[in-house]
Amino acid sequence: MELGITPSALSHAIRNLESRLGVRLLNRTSRTVSLTDAGARLASRLDIGFQEIGDALEDMNKHRDSPVGRLRLNVLSDGARLVLAKLLPPFLQRYPDVEVEVAVDDRVVDILAAGFDAGIRFGGTIPEDFVAVPLGPELRWVAVASPRYLNRRVSPKVPEDLRSHTCIQIRTGQGTIYRWEFKKDDDYRVIEVPGQLCVNETTLGIEMALAGLGVMYCLQDRIAAHVERGELQVVLGDWSPIEPAFHMYYPDRRRMPPGLREMIDTFRDSSEI
Repeated sequence: MELGITPSALSHAIRNLESRLGVRLLNRTSRTVSLTDAGARLASRLDIGFQEIGDALEDMNKHRDSPVGRLRLNVLSDGARLVLAKLLPPFLQRYPDVEVEVAVDDRVVDILAAGFDAGIRFGGTIPEDFVAVPLGPELRWVAVASPRYLNRRVSPKVPEDLRSHTCIQIRTGQGTIYRWEFKKDDDYRVIEVPGQLCVNETTLGIEMALAGLGVMYCLQDRIAAHVERGELQVVLGDWSPIEPAFHMYYPDRRRMPPGLREMIDTFRDSSEI
């Protein structure tokens, strides 16, 4: 659980609190748990108190030479490999008193409800009520396959040719199978590709492409080294679309947790180098 304790321990603690107060705080059934009126009023008053405590601690942090605290990030797997692997080390070295927990997850997550301080997603996919900061340049998406696979097939000339190829399908964080996007000048096409294999993360898809199992669609930066070594070849290169950069996003709130502003500034400065 978010609090680091089991549901039974939490339930026991609340029952002890109810016993000490002489007031029932929760309505319990076999299926649901909800606040009583008294519990709701207590939670509302406590929320104000916790806000005051948080503001006081934040005020103390302003007097520190360096922030102290813990940050929780929710990051796409591509963002973890291409952004955090490069930008996180200098931040951790610069701010040794800030602890960082990273959850790598391609599912769509409500970071506020899940208790994360910030997240990293593709630009254009971030809810409007969050603040978003771009990290690095725009991203190029490519279709790739191994020479072994291409030696057995006629290389595609237009996106529709992929319908006669074996493709490695991708299941997105929303649970749908991704339709590959291609763009050449003003010509934009979306292709529903066939395939024997479907994966939900890029690394395995790339490994399967290296094994000669089919055409894979991913960020160019994820396979650049393989292309340079000749292990993979870009197909339909003149149809590769350019999409928005990775963005770091966080709730639009008055008080930011210690270290988050410094992380955003460090990431933004490092990505501009």
